[in-house]
Amino acid sequence: MRLIRGLLAVVLWLVALVVLLVALLLCVTVIGLPIGLPLLNYARRMFGAGLRLMTSRKVTHPVQEMQQALAGESGHG
Repeated sequence: MRLIRGLLAVVLWLVALVVLLVALLLCVTVIGLPIGLPLLNYARRMFGAGLRLMTSRKVTHPVQEMQQALAGESGHG
């Protein structure tokens, strides 16, 4: 499962890189600026989604994992 998530993250990063390059090209021209800025934000979100695919749940949701761990310990006491 980890291998599949890693491959999906790499594909997502590559797509985000292409979107980022297109957005930067559009931002150079004044006419393409209204399209380029939202594309930059979308590329940033895709990079973040790829990063979340690569990391474990304990890293991406530390508070929820801690609450679950504490709830599990208090239930056994």
